[in-house]
Amino acid sequence: MIEIKNLHKSFGSTLVLRGINLDIDTGETLVIIGRSGCGKSVLIKHIVGLLSPDDGHVKVEGEIVDEMDTQSLFKLRKRFGFLFQGAALFDSMTVEENIALSLIESKKGFTEEEIESKVAEKLEMVGLPGTQKSKPAELSGGMKKRVGLARALITDPDYILYDEPTPGLIR
Repeated sequence: MIEIKNLHKSFGSTLVLRGINLDIDTGETLVIIGRSGCGKSVLIKHIVGLLSPDDGHVKVEGEIVDEMDTQSLFKLRKRFGFLFQGAALFDSMTVEENIALSLIESKKGFTEEEIESKVAEKLEMVGLPGTQKSKPAELSGGMKKRVGLARALITDPDYILYDEPTPGLIR
């Protein structure tokens, strides 16, 4: 469960979040809609501890995110998959390398074959089979977004956060 209580955030004199209260139950799907610049991305960054609130707090599974030490915060973030607005792929890496990065970094001892199989499975899920060896520059914007989605799903996370997931996805 994610609990957001009286969350406030400003940047200089610009108030972005003003007393946000929200409970997200385990297994629940929630969509937050709003105009550009209203704080949707700022809220997501608070949930994973990339930003600290000016007031209020975010709890994930009962733990206050902005009170976590660095090790606990890294452990928490591993429970999240995240789809960035602009896909945020590494241009110097192939599609497969981009998707597999978190598996490799997790140091959980996946074999090369297991990683290849998981990457292929996630690419199939997002409608991009056979693109493993492509570079991001060879992909359309929508394809990059779907590679980003495959990367968000590769660890089978407990939570998935999408920051503007649909632009460029209509085929």
